[in-house]
Amino acid sequence: MTNKVFFANIKWNKLLKVIDQENIYGILYNLIRVVVVLVLMYIIIKIGNKVINRFVERQNEMRFSLNEKKSKTLGAILKSILRYSVYFFGIFVIIEILFDIKGLTFASIGGVAIGFGAQNLIKDVINGFFILFEDQYAVGDYITIKDKSGIVESIELRITKLKDFNGDLHIIPNGSIGEVTNHSRGNMRILIDIDIANDENVDNTISIIEGVCEKFKQENENVVEGPDVLGVIQLKETATTIRIVGKAKTMTQWDVEMDLRKEIKNILDKENIKRPYPRVRILKEE
Repeated sequence: MTNKVFFANIKWNKLLKVIDQENIYGILYNLIRVVVVLVLMYIIIKIGNKVINRFVERQNEMRFSLNEKKSKTLGAILKSILRYSVYFFGIFVIIEILFDIKGLTFASIGGVAIGFGAQNLIKDVINGFFILFEDQYAVGDYITIKDKSGIVESIELRITKLKDFNGDLHIIPNGSIGEVTNHSRGNMRILIDIDIANDENVDNTISIIEGVCEKFKQENENVVEGPDVLGVIQLKETATTIRIVGKAKTMTQWDVEMDLRKEIKNILDKENIKRPYPRVRILKEE
């Protein structure tokens, strides 16, 4: 037992000699350099983001400049480029400090990265640039990508963030985005179907609804066209369906439809226009 302790002490002493004072100072010096690099990365990103935000604000204030959506989109892209650039160069410097790979060029690092699956990253970045330059969609647009629909929260160099109406945030790689449906380019359609009882006077009901639509158009600034009564579109067993159509400003169509339905409901109740209700016919045997 004593011999084992003796040999262990000898090995420990040899290890301490290997890790001499100079090596410890070298390790501490490199760690301090790494911390400095990380702090500089943080400062550069913070200052860069402030500069980009100021640029976007100035674009919105200028008379002849990008519109608000395009300014926000450009700002998000610039922030993404800044962040990825700082991360790339910062990590490269840290690796050089820790592992002393001065002979390893950026090109060789790029080759190694591609060999480990950076093809998808490059695809995402390239597709992100095409999305921006082709103006497929912008921050704030209501779009559909495959089976995901929602408002564009941000467009970054590699990903697009899409928030649906349930509050879920979908993060979609730009490289996987193919067909896109943009619902925010142009005015949106209003469509409302109203059912009345079959024994009601259709012409009288249409005249009442037309009056509501005319007043509603004058009072609601989000209405672009109509609303107009299209006419009777369907006859059901217990109901006659009247359709109202029109157009509203982008992203306001749901509010416009709800407000107009409320106005029509109130006036139909006031005029005692009966709504359809389920009826059951009972046959009694004598």
